[in-house]
Amino acid sequence: MGHHWKQRNPESFKVSSQGSKKISVAIITFNEERNIKDCIESVLPFADEVVVLDSYSQDRTEDIAKSFPIVRFYQNPFYGHVEQKNKAIELCQNDWILSLDADERVDMDLKTEILRFQNTTLKEGTQGFEMARLTYHLGRWIKHSGWYPQRRYRLFLKQKAKWVGENPHDYIAIENPQAGQRMKGNILHYSFLDFSHQINTINQFSSIVAFARKEKGHSFSLTKSLLKPFGKFIEIYFFKLGFLDGIPGLFIALSSSFSTFLKYAKLYELDLKVIERPSNIRKDYGKK
Repeated sequence: MGHHWKQRNPESFKVSSQGSKKISVAIITFNEERNIKDCIESVLPFADEVVVLDSYSQDRTEDIAKSFPIVRFYQNPFYGHVEQKNKAIELCQNDWILSLDADERVDMDLKTEILRFQNTTLKEGTQGFEMARLTYHLGRWIKHSGWYPQRRYRLFLKQKAKWVGENPHDYIAIENPQAGQRMKGNILHYSFLDFSHQINTINQFSSIVAFARKEKGHSFSLTKSLLKPFGKFIEIYFFKLGFLDGIPGLFIALSSSFSTFLKYAKLYELDLKVIERPSNIRKDYGKK
C-alpha cells in the first residue's frame, strides 16, 4: 500500500481560528492525471488533509497527488464505487469529511460556505450538508436534463454517513435525513472530455449495472428493454427540460436512452451465459 504524509503549515492555505472544524477530503482515483491536480487545489483553502485512495493507476496520478504535502496516498483494489468510497472514508482522520470525485472541483461560492461552516456553531445534531453539482459537457454548463442541481450529501460526519446505492450510481446517506442542511455554491463536474468519452463511460457503467443486477438475481425483460429506453428519453428531454439545454440536451436524452437499452441488452447476455461478466469490467470488480 502506498502512503505519503507530511505535516503542512496550515497558515499556507487558510486563516485558521482556534476551535475551527477540521475537514478531511476523500478522493478515489484511477488514471486521473488529467484531473487530480485541479481537484486537490480546489480544496486547499479549507482541507486539513486530503486522502487519495487509488486503485493502482498506470499514469502519473500517484506522483501528482504526492506532490501535495497535504495528501495521504493509499492504494487498494477496486471492488466497486460504493466499496472504494467507503474505504476512503475509513482512512480519513477527521470527524467531518468532504467526498469528491477526481473530476470535480469546489467553486468559489461553495469554498466560502465551507470556510464559514468551519468557524460557526452548527445547529445541534447536524449530520451532513447537501450541495449542488454543475456539469460541463459539450461546450456548456448543463442546467437541466436532470443533471442540475442534483443535490447530494457530500460534506458529512464520518460516524453518521456512508456511501450506498447501486454501483456505479452511488450516493451518501446520513443516518437521520432530518439532520441535513444545504450549502450554497456548486461542485463543478468536468465529467467528459468529449462525446466519445461519454459513450465510453456509458458502455462501462451499463456493464457495471447489468453485472450488479445479475448478481442480485435480476433477469432480462423484453418489455422493459422496449419501454424503458423510450421512457428515459421522454423523462429527460421533456419532463426534466432537456430541450432547454439545446443540442447538448438532446444528445444527453438520446445517450441516456441508449444507456438504459444497454443495461438490458447486457443482462440478456448474462442470462444466456454467453459471458460470465462484461469484458470491459475490471477483473477485481465485484470481488473481495
